Amino acid sequence: MDTVLAEKPQVVEEKTHIVPLSLFSQGKAGEVFEEVRRSGTKLVVDERDDSAVCIIMKPEDYMRMSDDYEEIKLRAVAEDRLNNLDRSKFIPAEEVYKEFGITQEDLDSWEDVELE
Repeated sequence: MDTVLAEKPQVVEEKTHIVPLSLFSQGKAGEVFEEVRRSGTKLVVDERDDSAVCIIMKPEDYMRMSDDYEEIKLRAVAEDRLNNLDRSKFIPAEEVYKEFGITQEDLDSWEDVELE
C-alpha cells in the first residue's frame, strides 16, 4: 500500500490570514480592515481557546461567493427537476399555441424572446 502525503490547506499554513480577536480591543480594527482591503480575507480567532470568531472579507469577494452559492443552489434544483421529469405530463407546443390562439406569424414577429 502506497503512502500519500496530503498537503495542509493554505489557510492553516498561512498565518497571515489569521487575526487575533484582541486586536479589536486594542483599537487596531482599522488596521485589520485595511489589511483585508490590501490582501483579502481574514479569519478572526479568539486566542484564549483558539476558536474561530468570524471571517472578514471584501464586499466584492462576499458578493461573488454569495452569487456562486445561489448558482449552485439553482443548479441543484434544476438537476433534481431534470432527474425527476415525468415525460407523460409534457404538453406539445402545438397544443399550447392552439389553446392560447398563438400563430406561427405571432412567433415570427417576436424578436429576441428568451424563455426561462
